[in-house]
Amino acid sequence: MAKDNDTAEFGFFLIGISNYPEWRDTFFTMLLITYLCTLLGNGLIIFLIHFDPHLHTPMYFFLSNLSFLDLCYGTASMPQALVHCFSIHPYLSYSQCFTQMSVSLALATAECLLLAVMAYDRVVAISNPLRYSMVMNGPVCLWLAVTLWGVSVVLSAMLVLSLRLRFCGANVINHFVCEILSLLKLACSDTSVNELMILITGIFTLLLPFGFVLLSYVRIVAAVLRIRSSQGKFKAFSTCGSHLTVVTIFYGTTISMYIKPQSKSSPDQDKFISVFYGALTPMLNPLIYSLRNKDVKGAMRKVMAKMA
Repeated sequence: MAKDNDTAEFGFFLIGISNYPEWRDTFFTMLLITYLCTLLGNGLIIFLIHFDPHLHTPMYFFLSNLSFLDLCYGTASMPQALVHCFSIHPYLSYSQCFTQMSVSLALATAECLLLAVMAYDRVVAISNPLRYSMVMNGPVCLWLAVTLWGVSVVLSAMLVLSLRLRFCGANVINHFVCEILSLLKLACSDTSVNELMILITGIFTLLLPFGFVLLSYVRIVAAVLRIRSSQGKFKAFSTCGSHLTVVTIFYGTTISMYIKPQSKSSPDQDKFISVFYGALTPMLNPLIYSLRNKDVKGAMRKVMAKMA
């Protein structure tokens, strides 16, 4: 990324919440609560899955990956956003901006792919319960996890390393964090190739996984409809409904950000939309996927009994 002025030598200034000073205290309080819940919920899930041998199954293996991912994803952006809430001139150097953008892209891509893998795991478990342990064995689960993390890193590196941007004016980013679309809007060089790469990457990491997740839940619903017990149906639909809610929030907000013409985007709207997938989803995932689960509740009772 080329530097054309003195400001560029130092880095970028982040507007964040400063253009809405009346909301600063409220935003800080809500974001702090969200981050603490993210740390507590996801950290608890990782600990319980490691602690209880009964949770050493494919489903909980992927859930522990999701919790670790959400811990990292939240930590990559929320502490900085909290600090900048009351900063007079919130600023990131070039190296900090580059690092944060790369890490956030890799983690977001990994979550997109991981949610699709988790949906596949549930389809196999419900549609072929007798063959589930054979299909989703240890080596397969490990291969899926390593692959999705590897693909995420490679795709993110391709996007970031392809940036050849020149900044001619004030390097002021209208966002809470250093985000790739916000950087493209600042550039005075041609960004059409970068926008095309983001669109193509978004199709493979957002639209296709989201479509796969929806098809997976269609199959799950079809299997649930064959359950004779009305109580069993209600429980299954309740679980699927909550899962789909979180998945739709995450995919829906990211798709609305990245799979659209950048000329139609609004900086203020985009930065608040990013709060949903960058802060709200990491907090909700452990509540929806794990903490309501009877196996996890059982593991929590065991831990509390040992501590008593």
